[in-house]
Amino acid sequence: YNNGCKNIIYYLKFISITGRKIISENIRAKLGLIQDDLAKRADLNNTTLMEVESSVVNRPSVQTMTKIAKALGVSIEELIK
Repeated sequence: YNNGCKNIIYYLKFISITGRKIISENIRAKLGLIQDDLAKRADLNNTTLMEVESSVVNRPSVQTMTKIAKALGVSIEELIK
């Protein structure tokens, strides 16, 4: 891994579960998106997105978080801070 990937993995391991939900929902709300819209933009299954946002999945993959961040138009670091 390069340093950027190591940093992302570190953040994913220690992310605040509540913070992830609030950040994603706040960004979605600002964009006027519902979960279904974001799932389509991110090319994710609706269930996957719901599980990430509701913290059913405690350690989402880097690929999943990258897709969500890209679909929201933010950096992965901003999404997981």
